[in-house]
Amino acid sequence: MKYIKGQSRNQLVLFPVSLNTSISEDNEVRLIDLFVDSLDIAGMGFKLDHVEDGRPAYHPKDLLKLYIYGYLNRVRSSRTLEKECQRNIEVMWLLKGLVPDHNTISNFRRDNPKAIKKVFRATVSIAKHFDLIGGKLIAGDSTKFRAQNSKKNNFNQKKIARHLAYIEDKFSEYQEQLSEADGDNRKKIEAEIKKHEQRKSGYEALQKQLDTSGENQISTSDPESRQMIVRNNITEVAYNTQSTVDDKHCIPIDYKVTNENDSKAMGGMLRRAKSILRSTEFTALYDKGFHTGSEFNTADDLGIEVMVAIPRVAANAPNPEYNVENFKYNTEGDYYVCPQGNQLHTTGTLHQAKTYKFKRYTTKDCLACPVKGQCSKARYGKGIQRSEYQEHINKNKKRIKQNKDYYRRRQSIVEHPYGTIKRQWGFNYIITKKYIERAEADVGLMFTAYNFRRLINILGLNVLQAYIEALFSYLLSKLHIVKLQYLNYKLLYSYCNFLIIFIFNNKNLLKKAYV
Repeated sequence: MKYIKGQSRNQLVLFPVSLNTSISEDNEVRLIDLFVDSLDIAGMGFKLDHVEDGRPAYHPKDLLKLYIYGYLNRVRSSRTLEKECQRNIEVMWLLKGLVPDHNTISNFRRDNPKAIKKVFRATVSIAKHFDLIGGKLIAGDSTKFRAQNSKKNNFNQKKIARHLAYIEDKFSEYQEQLSEADGDNRKKIEAEIKKHEQRKSGYEALQKQLDTSGENQISTSDPESRQMIVRNNITEVAYNTQSTVDDKHCIPIDYKVTNENDSKAMGGMLRRAKSILRSTEFTALYDKGFHTGSEFNTADDLGIEVMVAIPRVAANAPNPEYNVENFKYNTEGDYYVCPQGNQLHTTGTLHQAKTYKFKRYTTKDCLACPVKGQCSKARYGKGIQRSEYQEHINKNKKRIKQNKDYYRRRQSIVEHPYGTIKRQWGFNYIITKKYIERAEADVGLMFTAYNFRRLINILGLNVLQAYIEALFSYLLSKLHIVKLQYLNYKLLYSYCNFLIIFIFNNKNLLKKAYV
């Protein structure tokens, strides 16, 4: 039977092939190289000044190219990236044969979270230049990425108290055993007592740390990670990542890593979206986790229209006909009218809840009302709490009812990046350890890689390359540069760098280049 045979490993090559000719012209690694070379690395905050003595440092552009290539190809580990530098011909071409060690690679990501975010912003700018961002409809949501901290190393008040109670019970058992033990058994029991005393000291130290910090939980491996509900009643020690996604091509325009839930996140994300889009003429869609009165107030102050899913009311009446939504509010008189026609009034006192103030509305007519049992189980009848942000909540409710089909688009917009990053690429955990800033660098590279992939998939490599070549030719003719044959290599390289930066930062010239 015939098979295709490979060449002999000892075969000599008559005409050696260069590294450059080994990489095809349409290989995306060339685009990564071009993109990073076009960035103002110093302006973004990457450190360029190094001590002259000793071994020279690696240029930030080379390490950034390595990371973007790695995340695009589902490789995040610094040790694996180090191996790729020695065995992957594309990486060899990209880094020109450099092989940084894994500590250098890891430290670059650790030390540059803010600069990495600016690289992400550059991908958003490119998308804007190509009109891939509509800026009229955005969707926001969050997702949890598991932290490098197990549940075992996460503690709250109840867990610490449970461990301390267990140790006290063990001490009681050991005391009873000591009274009957002798010789070797006694030494074993004393050793166990000493071991549990050390554990007790550790838990007491954690308790003191909780009391001092005012936090409700503490993680020992990754201090800023928190145990959160991932879905239903399943919890994980994780970081919560907020993102804002434009609807036109499901391109993320913003992200933020936190260790808090969604209730207070919407306002801040809307402010940033306004700054990025330079407009308030857009609608923002969010799920019920973001349904918070103060955040609606922020959105209205910003002049941004939001649609947030309405959560189910926890305290329903025995008969749904007497739920609070069926009570009519009179704005001028500041009172509610129940389905039976009775008026519920307030004393005007503002009561303080955890995050907002509210008025309470009641009526003495409840005591003699024939349907009291259907309306409320409370002894003195119905009591309605009206939040100080109720008007903003009502506006959102009205928008949702009028635009149900519009709101249904939220999930298909915002879940697209999460589905790709977490399910397809397998990036469902934070690879860095210790602190939000480092986690944000990891997430920033995820979103940068995602946006870069979207640009390639939507525009195509050929279009991007043709775009750069067309603009390059146009600028050469407009700038009256001397003939290329008289330029030395160094000067040509400097001009190329300038022109490449110009490509990604001048929208008007881009349009003219295609005319």
